[in-house]
Formats: sequence, structure tokens, C-alpha cells
Amino acid sequence: MRLLLDESVPAKLRRHLPNHEVRTVVEMGWSGVKNGKLLILAAASFDALVTVDKNMPYQQNQATLPLPVMVLDSLSNELSFLIPLLSRLEEALEALADKRFVIIRGGA
Repeated sequence: MRLLLDESVPAKLRRHLPNHEVRTVVEMGWSGVKNGKLLILAAASFDALVTVDKNMPYQQNQATLPLPVMVLDSLSNELSFLIPLLSRLEEALEALADKRFVIIRGGA
């Protein structure tokens, strides 16, 4: 699957997603692009966007979402907080059937 990591996601997370083709917003030259436009750009080349932006589901209309958005909901966007969520991310990607927001929460 082709995944785009949002600017707020550490680029090193790609090392932990070996079964996917992973690029970052920075690599694509899309730094600073607002979420609405970013989603449209990403939809042309990627299967899903991975972000830690917990506000995105409230800022974008799910009915017009151009691609699935996977929101990693953890206490921090540091790699050590995100890695434990990756098994749930993989499961969610396998089950992905439509363009929607999927919130992947960390354990308590």
C-alpha cells in the first residue's frame, strides 16, 4: 500500500512499515500545504494518509474525503509512542474499504 506520512509524523516511522511504500509530505514537496489541499494532492498518488493530527476529522468533511486518513492518537508524536500503534494500523489498513477517518488509539 502507498502511504503518505503527514508532516507531524516522524519520518523514521517508515522504517517500521516495511510492507508499504512510504513517503513523507516533506519529500513530496508539500510542506505547509493546508489539510484540504493536501488530501486532494495525496489522493492522486497514495492509498492513505497517516497523521497524528487529532483535529483533522473535525476539520474535514468525511463525505467528500478523497482518500482514507489514519489518525494515530497517542500521548505524543514521538516514535516511541507511535510504534506500539503500528499493529493496529496494519489491521486497519487491511480492513480498509472506503474513504474515511480511522482513529487508532494507544492503550491506557
